[in-house]
Amino acid sequence: MSKTIDFQTDPSKYRHWRVAYDGDVANLYMDVDQDGGLFDGYQLKLNSYDLGVDIELADVVQRMRFEHPEIKVVVMRSGKENVFCAGANIRMLGGASHAHKVNFCKFTNETRNTFEAAEEDSGQKYICAVKGACAGGGYELALACNYIMLTDDSTSAVALPEVPLLAVLPGTGGLTRVTDKRKVRRDRADIFCSIEEGVKGQRAQDWDLVDEVIPNSKFDETVDERAREFASASQKATGNGIKLDPLDRKIGDDGSIVYSLVEVDLDRAAHKVTITLKGPDSEAPATIEDLEALGDQSYLLRLARELDDAILHLRSNEKELGLVVFRTQGDGSAVLAHEKQLSENADHWLAKEILAYWKRVLKRIDVTSRSLVALVEHGSCFAGVLAEILWAVDRSYMMDGEFEGDNRPMAAIQPSAANFGRFPMGNDLTRLETRFLGAPEAIETIKAKTGTSIEAEDADKLGLVTVILDDIDWEDEIRIFMEERASFSPDAMTGMEANLRFAGPETMETRIFGRLTAWQNWIFNRPNATGEDGALQRYGTGIRGNYNIERV
Repeated sequence: MSKTIDFQTDPSKYRHWRVAYDGDVANLYMDVDQDGGLFDGYQLKLNSYDLGVDIELADVVQRMRFEHPEIKVVVMRSGKENVFCAGANIRMLGGASHAHKVNFCKFTNETRNTFEAAEEDSGQKYICAVKGACAGGGYELALACNYIMLTDDSTSAVALPEVPLLAVLPGTGGLTRVTDKRKVRRDRADIFCSIEEGVKGQRAQDWDLVDEVIPNSKFDETVDERAREFASASQKATGNGIKLDPLDRKIGDDGSIVYSLVEVDLDRAAHKVTITLKGPDSEAPATIEDLEALGDQSYLLRLARELDDAILHLRSNEKELGLVVFRTQGDGSAVLAHEKQLSENADHWLAKEILAYWKRVLKRIDVTSRSLVALVEHGSCFAGVLAEILWAVDRSYMMDGEFEGDNRPMAAIQPSAANFGRFPMGNDLTRLETRFLGAPEAIETIKAKTGTSIEAEDADKLGLVTVILDDIDWEDEIRIFMEERASFSPDAMTGMEANLRFAGPETMETRIFGRLTAWQNWIFNRPNATGEDGALQRYGTGIRGNYNIERV
């Protein structure tokens, strides 16, 4: 699996999903083209999916938020008879590299988190209407919806059969949502995750695996009725929607990428990539109507889309570039002006969606398995939402004082009100709260500086950066750090960074990604799952996996 994976798509290219819009309700049909796999060597039978199917789903969910804000309820259905979804394609998993399997699981969980949060963030409620077998990743799709409806017949069941069939965790997200979200009793969850056939009918509802069980003869009618009820009760802000056009993106022969506001430079010898974010190239819209008129070309939406695409591209296509360096260049006050326009109109559907999108992009950075560093240089614009990157990375370095021959504005950080609650991490704390977990009083001191420019010495005293360096030490210290980081084991770095980034309380989200980083990463490397005689390789042969029975 060495082809370049492109995370950009649009409805004209979909092979696996289709949407029927009906007023304030959308019916989203999973109808996987079995011959439409992202790679050769497997068929996507029984509505099973691979990364290509999930890339389309992520696009559907995103467009539902921006292009169809009138939609209050999304009903996820199967477009095939007698099967809802058989889950992740086993042949694909069996033939995929370890890195692809882990990145695939991470992206699917991020996508599910996005439509799971759509009700809270946007007022869009997702219903899952399950007819037929709903197994593994198929049930994970259902679990991420806000309401699950199951038809009561002899063939329809929900199941997480990965443990008995494949010797792996039920997708990490599925296992966690069963206990943390649906609060299924532990002993019942143990039975549920240990059986291949799953749970049907009233028992599924009694065990809290679904919300409602309906006789087959009344199922479609009841699903439509429930969707209308939920839509009628919704207080969602609506509008006309904006079109998300393809990104302005040019990929060079060396793998570098240039967008309109983001530049991605690769240094393969140093195993490093530098992402430079540009400040605004136009003034902030004067009114919310002007923002709508700009559509997908408004500064903060365009920047979020480009940064999101860059992060996803690097994760899947540049796995040997283990160090990501974030830089910014531009006018920080201009960034704050664009952000202020959104914050002051946060109840407007478009402003709300752009701010929620930035929350998702920043979370995507948080869970990216790379060493992350930010350089606060002269002329940088780490202000407001862009300042969040400084507290998402593992270390930050800031220029202190004048640098010979550098006439750019002095390096400064500009916090805004949005840094104190608008963009929580997966642990439900802000990045500043996570940073100052043992010194919450420090946050009040920083909050008093809102809207001001904080230069190196004060930034260091406030704890906003890791190290400040003058003209004499800057280049040598940065070089030494980067060389040292590249010399460490990438496995050790992934484990260390994932543990350090999420201080504070556990949430369902941190548990999902923690288990993915640790347990699923480990299980995917073990011979019991992926060895020549492992369960993934023997699936479908009628021969069970040959397990190493040591408990470790």
